[in-house]
Amino acid sequence: MSVKNKIELMAPAGSFDSMQAAIENGADSIYFGVEQLNMRARASINFTIDDLPEIVKRCSEKKVRTYLTLNTIIYDHDLSIVKTLINAAKKANISAVIAMDQAVIQVARTAGLEVHISTQINITNIETLRFYAMFADTIVLSRELSLRQVKFITEQIEKDQIKGPSGRLVEIEIFGHGALCMAVSGKCYMSLHSHNSSANRGACKQNCRKKYTVIDQETGVEMELDNEYIMSPKDLCTIDILDQVVNAGIKVLKIEGRGRAPEYVAQVVRSYRNAIDAIAEGTYDKDKVISWMKELGTVYNRGFWNGYYLGQKLGEWSSESGSHATQKKVFLGKGVHYFPKAKVGEFKIDAYGVKVGDKILVTGPTTGAKEMELKTMLVNDVKQDEAKKGDSVTIKLDFRIRQSDKLYKIVKTEFADK
Repeated sequence: MSVKNKIELMAPAGSFDSMQAAIENGADSIYFGVEQLNMRARASINFTIDDLPEIVKRCSEKKVRTYLTLNTIIYDHDLSIVKTLINAAKKANISAVIAMDQAVIQVARTAGLEVHISTQINITNIETLRFYAMFADTIVLSRELSLRQVKFITEQIEKDQIKGPSGRLVEIEIFGHGALCMAVSGKCYMSLHSHNSSANRGACKQNCRKKYTVIDQETGVEMELDNEYIMSPKDLCTIDILDQVVNAGIKVLKIEGRGRAPEYVAQVVRSYRNAIDAIAEGTYDKDKVISWMKELGTVYNRGFWNGYYLGQKLGEWSSESGSHATQKKVFLGKGVHYFPKAKVGEFKIDAYGVKVGDKILVTGPTTGAKEMELKTMLVNDVKQDEAKKGDSVTIKLDFRIRQSDKLYKIVKTEFADK
């Protein structure tokens, strides 16, 4: 595989912090939601319509494509918002709109915007793809397909020369990493049933991630499911089969995680960037995969499996609630000032203490997510090895910080030794 034909790495951006982390760690494109009409309407901060020019400005400077996600169920009262958002996206030069509703697709096409078909449509065969190719240049296939099925579709596109509105061959996108839902392509009604909060409108309450007790209605016998969260799949991870994924003929690899923290985006994008580059250079091997898997394990995850891509049956369930990450962040304080000549950042410690040798993390809307070892610092203008709550610390940094930036300490979790 040549460098020219490398697949596109698409990263989630739930905030400016995460967007910056994606850009700085090698993403080729980002996807994001604006206002309420996206599948992470409540799970991430989300951008406003006024943020679109700034998003495009930052991304275009690094030649990163921008995809506006408008993939929820759309009702009649939403249509005016859809038109407003799409017109604003067109004006701001957003690269494409990710859509599932035909009304959104039509409005975007009429506005002259490129359309990508969302996985929510659940495309599983070549004839359905052939139909949607009339409207879209990129199509996200169903998450339930195997790589063999994906490869058949990409080969048929090439064989039959199936082209999108742009006149180029339709490109196939698949999910490569992140959370999986027990429902088919994310279409779930549990949250709507229990909380009147629709997952299909971006407001999932994540009922499936909880622990349940099963009761036999006839006998009254209760069974506590204490060893597996049987509706909560492990996270999808393809970095150990990425050569097979690339060989399936896909053009875009998508990372899930618009509700995740910037350090998650930074680490996952960085690992997959390195893996994609290694495949292109012919240096992808087992030792590197082991290293990348260890890196991915440091950030939020529910354990990993390959999804359906190798033909497995669903059954890779989370064994414990929440994240299995081997490390976590602890809030220390906020940025105060940056001294550009000295390249020093000042922080006020508002919470826990920190000492030389600790691993620290700085996040912010323009900073993204930067991790490093704290090698030296001044505490209240005096060189010391330890700082506590209430202290002012200055640290040598090769990047500018702002008052919106946050300082964290990275510590090991109980999963670190497992």
